[in-house]
Amino acid sequence: MLTLISAGIAPGIALLSYFYLKDEYETEPLSIVLRAFLVGALLVFPIMFIQYVFHAEGMATSAVVRAFFLSGLLEEFVKWFILYVFIYDHHEFDEPYDGIVYSASVSLGFATLENILYLLANGVEFAVTRALLPVSSHALFAVIMGFYLGKAKFAMRKRRHLFLSFFLPFLLHGTYDFILLTQEKWGYYMVPFMLLLWWFALRKVKQAKGFYNHERISPAKSQVQ
Repeated sequence: MLTLISAGIAPGIALLSYFYLKDEYETEPLSIVLRAFLVGALLVFPIMFIQYVFHAEGMATSAVVRAFFLSGLLEEFVKWFILYVFIYDHHEFDEPYDGIVYSASVSLGFATLENILYLLANGVEFAVTRALLPVSSHALFAVIMGFYLGKAKFAMRKRRHLFLSFFLPFLLHGTYDFILLTQEKWGYYMVPFMLLLWWFALRKVKQAKGFYNHERISPAKSQVQ
């Protein structure tokens, strides 16, 4: 049991630590990061319940519905909603990169508990695959969400960036699940998809850390406007 739980927790904590320590300017309070992580974990239960109801009522027979609605739309919207309502206007969210830290916290909390439950049901032999695919993908969707939330708060064109902060993770998450559900040899599609996703997300990390972005304005100025 301890081995299963450790294997379920380790990937999420490792990825969260990586993105947390990438914040070179002003590290976020660990207490808020951990609370966001725990909130993300708790989101598993209502989301699983909604997904169960749809399956039980026979409303999720299509791969498109399961991939883009029950996974992509539902999971990413709930995470986005929590971030927008409880984190977006928080005074500690005071630089663009903070969006990535808090988004990764919520998303990896969700992915970690989901991972533990999966390994408890199916066995520790799936731990490596789960770490490389579901847990990593949740983290990368979160990076993209957090990047555009940061852009929305500290840059011009707020509505456009808020829309992208939800739409891109939803679209990528739905595509990820659609590949798994519809392709018999899904590895041929998933490997390039994940490589592209890593490249795109790490590029957003670099951009968020840079102060060269001509659209970025200071937090003080953003509060005056």
